[in-house]
Amino acid sequence: MARLAYLGVLVFVFVGTLWLEVALNTRVYRRWRRLALAVLPAVVLFVAWDLYAIAAGHWHFDARRMVGIVFAGGLPLEELLFFLVIPVAGVLTLEAVRSATGWRVGDEPPAGAEPRANPPPGQSA
Repeated sequence: MARLAYLGVLVFVFVGTLWLEVALNTRVYRRWRRLALAVLPAVVLFVAWDLYAIAAGHWHFDARRMVGIVFAGGLPLEELLFFLVIPVAGVLTLEAVRSATGWRVGDEPPAGAEPRANPPPGQSA
């Protein structure tokens, strides 16, 4: 059972924030391109950082707490999933706060305005 510890924490975080998509209509998963643009740069950066740190011997992962799937360079599955799950949970939480409070961050059309047919690159309609 200890082999599922890291994965279990990630599943808990994922499930713990998943309901925000439905209950508060955050539309995070429906705007998957926008989500990918927000998350993937961090994934690339932190995977590279991890691979460097593993190769340099700066840190390692407790194999007793992992399922045993390891990618090239010694990166465990759980670590890669961490770099995906935690940022997505953060975006879901931010969008839930925005949904509940009406907080605007500047990427929304003005109240009552129709969304543009062709939004600028990097923005969704």
